[in-house]
Formats: sequence, structure tokens, C-alpha cells
Amino acid sequence: MWILPLTNILVTLRPKYCIMDSLGFIEWCLEHLNYWTVMFLMAIESSFIPFPSEVIVPPAAYKAAATGELNVWLVILFATIGAIIGALVNYFLALWLGKPIVYKFANSRLGHMCLIDQQKIETAERFFIKHGVVATLVGRLVPAVRQLISIPAGLAKMNLVKFIGYTAIGAGLWNGVLAALGYYLEAIVPESELIETVTKYSHQIGYCIIAVVVIALAIVIYKGIKK
Repeated sequence: MWILPLTNILVTLRPKYCIMDSLGFIEWCLEHLNYWTVMFLMAIESSFIPFPSEVIVPPAAYKAAATGELNVWLVILFATIGAIIGALVNYFLALWLGKPIVYKFANSRLGHMCLIDQQKIETAERFFIKHGVVATLVGRLVPAVRQLISIPAGLAKMNLVKFIGYTAIGAGLWNGVLAALGYYLEAIVPESELIETVTKYSHQIGYCIIAVVVIALAIVIYKGIKK
């Protein structure tokens, strides 16, 4: 029931996301949606291997609403844990390898197969420099830098505790958005149209959350300066 519509979406997105040469493993994970597959696939999504979170968290939440086999709050929790694991992979690779090797990988054929290039890493770096450590929170909500924001954090040797904390908050917010969409769309959207509908609205909602976070941070900073 779940595999056909989601596989069609993955086939459509494969040139963009470079998911895998074979969809067999992804199909298996989608067929066996549970907390562990959610966590594992979100770890992939959050690492340097591009994988759209829209095709795993909303269907899991949809399944939670439709069958009750999963708890939507646990879906969010395990998805966030997976995102932290994937982010830590990027963080430590950047920390241990250093900028020259990271950029060399980005410009390599393997890097291009993973849809990574120097320009994308430079974009993530500029975002990190502009927004400081808070970029690891806000960056989790920005489609262009979500998967790569952990790399400049590692290159800058950001405090690990802060990195995990900000990543957890940002990833948790984003996973909450996706889970809420999947859960509440169960009553009004056929599952074959779920991914298309989620993709349509998730980016707009993500940017709204960014605006709220930026305004809240600005207020906190202003009050701190005033004091």
C-alpha cells in the first residue's frame, strides 16, 4: 500500500537527490516503517548522502494516524535522534579531515554523485559565519543548507555540546512540522498524494518558523544589550 506512491516519488527525485543506484533497500525501509527505519533514514538525510526527509517522516506520521501502530511523538523523537547522528557524522568528518580535504571531496566525482560541490559548502559556510553558532539551529530549517550546515560547524570546531543542542532543536522543529503535516493530512489526503502535498507546503512552513526564531532571538539579544 505504501510502496508504490513513495517509490514513484523517489524515482522522480533520484536525479536530484542521488539517493541510491538501487531503490531496493529504500523500498524495504518504506515497507517496514518503524522507529528504527525512521531513525536510520533520517541519519542518512542529515549526513552528506542526500535523502529527502519529506519521504520518510510524513508517511510515518500518516501511518501513526491511520493505523495506530506508531506513536507520532516517538516518530519525531527517533527522527530527531537520526538527524543528530547524521549531523555528527558531518561534524566529525569536517573536524578530522579539515577544510582542504573536505573541499577536495566536494570537487571529486564521488562528491558530485552525492550532489555536493564546493559552491554548496561555501554557501553553508557563509550561512554559518553570518549567523554564528545559531546557524546550526536555523540552518536545519533551510532547504539549501540543511544537510551541510554541520560541515562548517566541524571546520570551525564548534563546541560539541552546543552543536548537539542546537541541532536537536532545529531538527526537532523541522521533524515536528513534517510529522504534523503527515498526521493531520491522513484525514483529508489520499496517501498517494501525501508526499506531493507535504513537499508543496513544508518549505513555506519552514521559512515561517525561521522568521519566528529570528524574531525571538532578536528580542532576546535586544533585551540583553538593553540590560
